[in-house]
Amino acid sequence: MTDATVDQPLLQALVLFFAGLLAGALNVVAGGGSMLTLPLMIFLGLPATVANGTNRVAILIQNLGASWSFHRRGLVSGPWIRLAAPSAVLGAVAGTWLALQVGDVAFQRILAILLVGITVWTLWRPGQAGGGGSAAPPSGPRRAVLATLFFLIGVYGGFVQAGVGFVILAATSAGGLDLVRGNAVKVTLVLAFTPISLALFAMDGKVEWLIGLALAAGNLLGGLVGVHLQVLKGQTWVRRIVTAVIVVFAVRLLVAG
Repeated sequence: MTDATVDQPLLQALVLFFAGLLAGALNVVAGGGSMLTLPLMIFLGLPATVANGTNRVAILIQNLGASWSFHRRGLVSGPWIRLAAPSAVLGAVAGTWLALQVGDVAFQRILAILLVGITVWTLWRPGQAGGGGSAAPPSGPRRAVLATLFFLIGVYGGFVQAGVGFVILAATSAGGLDLVRGNAVKVTLVLAFTPISLALFAMDGKVEWLIGLALAAGNLLGGLVGVHLQVLKGQTWVRRIVTAVIVVFAVRLLVAG
């Protein structure tokens, strides 16, 4: 860790808290909060692979709060979770193992490419119309395709996490869920696979717990605010937030380049 991160712990904690606050709200209403926090932690001096593991502390705590809030409002679809969670958890184990095999320099390069790719994809793909709010998961061949897709989503989430919310929303929207209920499935699904991913990173010494907890405090508050605003404003507001998030990330990446 660099001298700057050691000499200014209070400033670092404040920066991470407010970054977590923004990222937590973004993760709940759209996704992509880790696209902000991962580069920030690397900028503050964490090795890229340690930033990747440390980020899971905040993701876990944020999604605990957000999932409880969505569940309390009756928005979490049990059939969707039963379809998606087993595949995603298995995928996350594989993805985390892959992440632990990659060095810091290589991971930082992969992360930069992924951030650009996610931004381009989210700008290019059509808007997610979604179906009825209580749509059940499809059956037959489409169900098998979705299960496979959620396994691949788990691999990606275990590897890097950044942008996984966008991909989950694409899958749930294609299956007929609107964005509000899709987000409820998203945060519950991320909660299902994050603990095992975090445990594997921690066992490999890739987690800075104090930094993760400072980030998590902001993420938790931001996630609860995001759920409240989303339920209050509804699906149209979520679409506007998704669009705004994509534009902000695209501008940030262009400036950074």
